[in-house]
Amino acid sequence: MRRLAAVPLLALVTACGADAAGSTSGSGPLATSSPPEATSAPSTQPSPSTVPPTTDSASFGEELLGRWAHYDVVAYEDGLLKTLIISYGFNDFTAVDGQIVDQASFCFSEQRTDQPIETSLSDAATQAITPPSTPVEVDEVDGTLRIRRAATPTPVGIRLDDPANEPLPTDPGDPRIVDDDGDGKPGLTVSIRVTDDLTGELYIARREIFAYEAFLTEPDVLTGTVTDDSEQLVIGASDPIFAMSDANWVQYPDLAKSPIILKRVDAGWDCDRLAAERDALFPPTPDVDW
Repeated sequence: MRRLAAVPLLALVTACGADAAGSTSGSGPLATSSPPEATSAPSTQPSPSTVPPTTDSASFGEELLGRWAHYDVVAYEDGLLKTLIISYGFNDFTAVDGQIVDQASFCFSEQRTDQPIETSLSDAATQAITPPSTPVEVDEVDGTLRIRRAATPTPVGIRLDDPANEPLPTDPGDPRIVDDDGDGKPGLTVSIRVTDDLTGELYIARREIFAYEAFLTEPDVLTGTVTDDSEQLVIGASDPIFAMSDANWVQYPDLAKSPIILKRVDAGWDCDRLAAERDALFPPTPDVDW
């Protein structure tokens, strides 16, 4: 989900990256391949006519119950930089009081950009994103089962009493900031590499705000798109060159660039097994291609 999971902060270092790396264009150094067909939303989307959601979504969507491995991409851009945030984890669907409830969790993440800049978020930081469990809307569109998960604003690197309505602070010294990745530094730590001689860290707090719509395109495969409206606060940096203030990006409007794929797995799967079998489950990591 979004999401999740990694941090769209590359715009903070674009200016220094252009000087240090000698370029402001071209593929990111970790890019491997263009997004294949499978990373997009279903190629044949059902028509808008739908069956109204059943009052007992648990029985209507009982084939969803269980653990699903999670892959999603969120495409961002600003005036200087384009990037993809790729997140991996699990969605556990259970039946509760006649509804299908989704408990999402995250394992690890990747980033790709159109600039020669590398950023990385530790697995501990990715796993610190813990969205609340929430019911999903289940219906059918032209005979295809559809699920829709509404956004559940989730703070990470900061504590908010009312995550859905309480504004993310603008003060990097706010006392609610916490070391959620456990590395002894405030908020979440993002490692940045522009060149061998220009590396550093950025410290951030975020409110993850993501939603998704997905269709049961095969018996054990859900495919769809992610919508992301996450917010970010820069707390500080290891070097002032990385501590620029504008850290919020806008999702690229073509949602085909922000796909989600869920694949059913056994209940015993964990993050280690997901990492080991990632290539067998999901498409190759995409490049920025727009």
